Amino acid sequence: MGILALAADERVTDVSFEDGMLSVFLMDGRNIRVPLAWYPRLLHATEEQRNNWEVSGGGYGMHWPDIDEDLSTEGLLRGAPAPTTDLGIRE
Repeated sequence: MGILALAADERVTDVSFEDGMLSVFLMDGRNIRVPLAWYPRLLHATEEQRNNWEVSGGGYGMHWPDIDEDLSTEGLLRGAPAPTTDLGIRE
């Protein structure tokens, strides 16, 4: 295991939305930015629903209770968009 692996801390400290992007800030100072279009529930949510989030999964995830959406830092770092299943959302 390298030195960088020991310093990495992928726990969530904050979340923000700007210019069609989701930004997730990590304990180790990294900022993961992904297109909001990858997550249709968040894309179609109101600003109030997006801003109502909580840390989950021992700090390694986020949960939006109003829209029943869960994301993990692992998935974001892998670049994994939401599955393309029917989410009951109409575009």
